[in-house]
Amino acid sequence: FNIIVKFCFRKGLQMELLKKKSRDVGRVIGDDILKVDSFLNHQIDVEFIDKVGKEFYERFKDDKITKVLTVETSGISVAFATARYFKVPVVFAKKTESRNIDDDVFESQVYSFTKSKEYKVRISKMHLNEDDVVLIVDDFLASGSATNSMIDIASQAGAKIAGFGIVIEKVFQEGGNKLRESGYKIESLAMIEKFEDGQVVFYK
Repeated sequence: FNIIVKFCFRKGLQMELLKKKSRDVGRVIGDDILKVDSFLNHQIDVEFIDKVGKEFYERFKDDKITKVLTVETSGISVAFATARYFKVPVVFAKKTESRNIDDDVFESQVYSFTKSKEYKVRISKMHLNEDDVVLIVDDFLASGSATNSMIDIASQAGAKIAGFGIVIEKVFQEGGNKLRESGYKIESLAMIEKFEDGQVVFYK
């Protein structure tokens, strides 16, 4: 089946690149999943992700960001590209316990929509504190479980959240709308309005 894709990127990204990706690589799985693992969250199109990072920088450059925050693993490439332009560190929440992370951590719970399971995420208290202004980024925003866990951890640390940079938002799953209702700044580069007849339709 074909995929109807209407991206809402602001100026600064090459629209022809996005048109090509919409024709060549997107796939719908079931009723609610857009598979973009050929360029975003399995195989990484480095040039594209760099442009995403620059776009997030343009949208948040006046917010005095000190760290870019995400959850492993899919958000790391986006966070890295974004932090490069801010010239600040990336901090990512780890999903698994490890001897190379401190025992003194901020911890929260995440429910994975795609994996249908809940897991803990944690960040060492050495890497996040009340002096930080964080930009939270991720590849997808759906129900908002991952973003809510980052809000929880930032709150535990006393850090200020400048906003959220999302590559693709599934608007029909309400996570983004709930964050907006709570007063957060959400910058989603592409927004899925609905899946219809084996196609995904993005907001203009």
